[in-house]
Amino acid sequence: MQPAAAAAKPPGRTSQVSCYSLVVDYVYYKRTHDSIPMLFVSDSVSSIMGLFLCFVGLSHKTDEVSQNHNLEQPLLNSSVSRGEAESTYENASFFSLLTFSWMNSVIAKGNKKALDLEDVPQLASIDSVRRVYPVLLNKVESLRNEDNQITSFGLTKALLYIVWKEFVITGLLALVSSLCSFVGPYLIEEFVQYLNGQKDYKNQGFVLVAAFLVSNIVGCFTRRHWFFKLQQAGIRAWTAIVAMIYQKGLIISGQSKKGNSSGEIINYIAVDAQRIGDYAWYMHDFWLVLVQVGVALWLLYKNLGLAVIASLIATIIVLLANLPLGNIQEKLQDDLMKSKDKRMKSTSEILRNMRILKLQGWEMKFLSKIIKLRDEEEGALKKYTYTLSMTSFIFWGAPIVVAVATFATCLFVGIPLESGKVISALATFKILQEPIYNLPDLISVFFQTKVSLGRIATYLRLNDIDPCAVNKVTHGSSEVAVEIINGNFSWDSNASSNQTLKDVNVRVNHGMRVAVCGIIGSGKSSLLSCILGEVSKISGSVKVEGSKAYVAQSPWIQSGKIEDNILFGREMDRERYEKVLEACALNKDLEILSFGDQTVIGERGINLSGGQKQRIQIARALYQDADIYLFDDPFSAVDAHTGSHLFNECMLNFLDSKTVIYITHQVEFLHAADLIFVLRDGRITQAGKYDDILNYGGDFMDLVSAHKEALSAIDAMGAVDQEQRGTSKKYTNNGQNGKPYDSPGSKAQLVQEEEREKGRVGFSVYWKYITMTYGGALALLILLAVILFQILQIGSNYWMAWASPASANDPAPVTRSTLIIVYVALAAGCAICVLARGLFIATIAYKTATILFHRMHLAIFRSPMSFFDSTPSGRILNRASTDQSEVDLQIPYQVASFVFAIIQLFGIIAVMSQCAWQVIIIFIPVAGMCIWLQQYYLPSAREMARLVGVCKGPVIQNFAETISGSLTIRSFDQQARFQDLNLKLNDDFARPKFHAAAAIEWLKIRLDMLSSFTFAVFLIFLISIPKGSIDPSIAGLAVTYGFTLNTLQGLVVWTLTNLENKIISVERIFQYSSIPSEPPLVIESNRPNDQWPSQGEVDIHRLQVRYAPHMPLVLRGLMCTFNGGKKTGIVGRTGSGKSTLIQTLFRLVEPTAGQILIDGINIATIGLHDLRSRLSIIPQDPTMFEGTIRSNLDPLEEYTDDQIWEALDKCQLGDEVRSKVEKLDSPVIENGENWSVGQRQLVCLGRVLLKKTKVLVLDEATASVDTATDGMIQQTLGKHFTDSTVIMIAHRITSVLDSDMVLVLEQGLIDEYDSPTKLLEDNSSSFAKLVAEYSMRSSSSYENLAAI
Repeated sequence: MQPAAAAAKPPGRTSQVSCYSLVVDYVYYKRTHDSIPMLFVSDSVSSIMGLFLCFVGLSHKTDEVSQNHNLEQPLLNSSVSRGEAESTYENASFFSLLTFSWMNSVIAKGNKKALDLEDVPQLASIDSVRRVYPVLLNKVESLRNEDNQITSFGLTKALLYIVWKEFVITGLLALVSSLCSFVGPYLIEEFVQYLNGQKDYKNQGFVLVAAFLVSNIVGCFTRRHWFFKLQQAGIRAWTAIVAMIYQKGLIISGQSKKGNSSGEIINYIAVDAQRIGDYAWYMHDFWLVLVQVGVALWLLYKNLGLAVIASLIATIIVLLANLPLGNIQEKLQDDLMKSKDKRMKSTSEILRNMRILKLQGWEMKFLSKIIKLRDEEEGALKKYTYTLSMTSFIFWGAPIVVAVATFATCLFVGIPLESGKVISALATFKILQEPIYNLPDLISVFFQTKVSLGRIATYLRLNDIDPCAVNKVTHGSSEVAVEIINGNFSWDSNASSNQTLKDVNVRVNHGMRVAVCGIIGSGKSSLLSCILGEVSKISGSVKVEGSKAYVAQSPWIQSGKIEDNILFGREMDRERYEKVLEACALNKDLEILSFGDQTVIGERGINLSGGQKQRIQIARALYQDADIYLFDDPFSAVDAHTGSHLFNECMLNFLDSKTVIYITHQVEFLHAADLIFVLRDGRITQAGKYDDILNYGGDFMDLVSAHKEALSAIDAMGAVDQEQRGTSKKYTNNGQNGKPYDSPGSKAQLVQEEEREKGRVGFSVYWKYITMTYGGALALLILLAVILFQILQIGSNYWMAWASPASANDPAPVTRSTLIIVYVALAAGCAICVLARGLFIATIAYKTATILFHRMHLAIFRSPMSFFDSTPSGRILNRASTDQSEVDLQIPYQVASFVFAIIQLFGIIAVMSQCAWQVIIIFIPVAGMCIWLQQYYLPSAREMARLVGVCKGPVIQNFAETISGSLTIRSFDQQARFQDLNLKLNDDFARPKFHAAAAIEWLKIRLDMLSSFTFAVFLIFLISIPKGSIDPSIAGLAVTYGFTLNTLQGLVVWTLTNLENKIISVERIFQYSSIPSEPPLVIESNRPNDQWPSQGEVDIHRLQVRYAPHMPLVLRGLMCTFNGGKKTGIVGRTGSGKSTLIQTLFRLVEPTAGQILIDGINIATIGLHDLRSRLSIIPQDPTMFEGTIRSNLDPLEEYTDDQIWEALDKCQLGDEVRSKVEKLDSPVIENGENWSVGQRQLVCLGRVLLKKTKVLVLDEATASVDTATDGMIQQTLGKHFTDSTVIMIAHRITSVLDSDMVLVLEQGLIDEYDSPTKLLEDNSSSFAKLVAEYSMRSSSSYENLAAI
């Protein structure tokens, strides 16, 4: 500590000497009354610099003491997690809180390195959402109306309740700050008279200076803490309401969710909740306007007498003008939000399904859909910005109108306009400008917040899952595990006539294994949903005894490590974990993955195959050790061998003692069930053991017969002996390469941390933004308008001060009519400049926002699939929602505000310097200190602003993921854990936001002290110079401008910092506007002819593929040919590279080496659209988009209704669609959730029947349908694609038995490739083993089938 203390001595001594010298100079001057010596100026500068060096030394010492204090903290029993700083705010002393010195350590660290989240201290417990959210929730519940509904008024009261202390404190601070601002105008007349030689008492000048200085300093401290506390309240409200919206998302019913897509709900968090938090800034403004107007009118009355009536009338007219303008803005704001919701809803759906869009070549069509929605939004935005500019014009002109009305009244009534009274009035009008200037924003934000509160309250009123739908009983109460008595259920609780399930009676005892089967759309998944309590119960009772685990038909996988997905919140039990991996056949997959079970899975399991996702789902369920297991067709996404393994190891062994209810389309898995339910049209038509219901015939007989026909294909081909021995013989292609060497250094996770820029936002970002519209011409016009406005405004005030007599006895320089006419002319010029500025800003705002929107979305839609694989949609949605909103409504006005504040500051300095040029000597060192402080502060502020942007993405991402997986989360009773994660992410977002708010107040309070010192020196100079050295009126005017020096200097820094923070949104949009693009959609110089491909021959030559440069090879040198017009089946274990081969064929993934030729044309040499539009695919995950049946079958609008009906009839959906009232316009909700998975697959079949291309790919296209429907699909394809090349990936062996060729893949290599007949001749072939496995799995069914 001694060296630091020693280092601090020289500046302290220098400061002392300088201060002593300054006092001596002043005493000498008072005695001699000589002109101010240069030594006085020199010593003034030395004193300031000495004080500054003391301040720096003290700050440095404080930082060292703080760091040493941190070293003394205990290593154990700390409440803060390791690596994270504890709350400096909560532990700060009074002086530290007063001066914001508790931010010293953060700002100092930000100067040494780019801040990361762990460098930002924790929130105080009072600000943590963990403490605030339960309080808000309880208060909202207690404020429900008589209909037990949440209202926007009740929500507002609840939000005020959690910030009421801050509300009261900031109210008092705002009142004191406002009153302090009127001290200057109140005393300015007396100060002018003093300068004019009128002295009322001894040391009057020093008393006035002291009054000015004290009011300035008190106003500074109260204003800084007022603003900080408001932001603190806003952040607290935002995090609490986000937690509430998230909690609602966990319990919202399926029917309610249909009307609110995930995109809309994300907007509630990204936009509406943010808007409510931001409204904290304006909490006191309505009553403050009244206080400020009241005090201003009293001051005017004191100075100008009855002329105040004109001021009052003019002010009332201005305030009343708010009402119609406010209504217009509310309507426009509502329209803007609705159009934004529609766009975000569509964007969210498109991002989720980008893979299918690219496979089908539809991405540009869907981009045009987004552009069309944006055009609608842009129309609302354009009206809103121009309305804002008109409002701004009216209110910027309002203070001028009030001043003109007041002075004109004085002229007509005969009230003398003395310079002191005029300057006091001008100072009052200047203060009155602030509330009137802010009125447009205040009204706009009020109505925006009102709309947002109403939207969130409407969302919170939606129906929840009925907690009483299922009677949950603890395990061991009885023999019955699941019981449904006389159950009638409907997904739509308001449509009891349109029931989903009817007359359901189910009784399942503990330890039973129950199978559910039936054709697609019969209600199988709905039956499981009834047990989970997800479907509205119309009548009857449901009882579930014990804990549940659920495996959905469409896998839901969280972003994160595979291990975390399996553990799903439970502690690691290594022995059980290993058993689960073995039972789910995951060990081999984990060996292939670079990081094993520590591999980070992309969004929705994007870097896993369908089978891997399904097995991880099953592993998650098995690890939970629940009492009741519900499986929704778990074997559809895996191959025959893996399916058998899962059924034997999971169902028969691992869950031997558990209650298991499973849906399956594979008849061979039914024989092991203790009880089978057969469903049709929402009713259980048959129930019993396999042998019993088989003898009764009916629906079950139809399913078994379809299965028998499929198995007969194996008999026809001479099925091999089921007991195979020996190792598999490889029928590999001679030209195939072996496994290439993958260097360990190339391994890296697919999903990386979100990239964020570091350091200063480059000038190029500002320049590109400013010059984006009309090459920056409008920006120059805005600059010209602002400069002209400032000149005219200063000129008008200067004119009034100069042209008014010092007292009633002095002669006036000009006539009173000339005084007013010139003032009105100058004021009119100001108003015109304001109007021009507003219109130009509105034009730049919406045009630039539109250009940025188009560029970013084009870049996103044209980006390769690897971008979507490695980028969570939350990151993209954050840019399309939050960042785009900033560009739409905030950034243009922030740029204009900064320019305006800078020009105003220069104007003040010019006026003060013109009055006393010596003040420049003070300005220069003070300006240097201000710049140094700002540069010292900016690195921390900039990085914290970036952290705010980066930390908001995970909040949105987690929310979107939770909404899509809410059924799984509820079924595992994991709502509390997910809410806890959401609370942590909210606090992680709030931490940098809170400390960024404190950091700017840390800077402003120091700048305010420096500007107060400058102002004090200026005042002392004015009272010290001999009388007559300066015009008192002009000096008084300079003082009135000096009153706003603090505010304006703070405004410049605030607007600059805020602009730097906001411009990061532009930087982030630029970042996504320069994503590397896919190859061209069309290459004009190399377009295939219209008949291509005529033969459909696919030649694969030494093909090697990896998903990213840092990822291992997935396909490792394939070499084979799919003959034109032939059907090729591709089989292999899950994860062997089947789907990757298809993606490479469609160029979703570009080959690392090798090539694919179709009819002799290298597909890498033609445009992507030319390629993808000539191929057809039925994908693994059946996808439907929100819209209608017509728009889902024919999104490009290329076919007639007759052609669409023909396709529907061919895929067996015609009757289903005809039964609906809207026919082809029957609605499809988000993700097609009002259609079963099997029906969605049939719609995909309908698409390819319409398109009818020469090459057709089926990627496990029949995985989600029953055997009979599978047979129907195969027949339909066989009939309509006889001359096409059909490439089929299938897990059902029977689906590929009639193929001309079969390709067997193993770990990215060709294991075998030949006709199925030849492969079956060799008992040791891999394909023969797969067929044998399938036959053996169905052996129990065989015996029963033989008896038919």
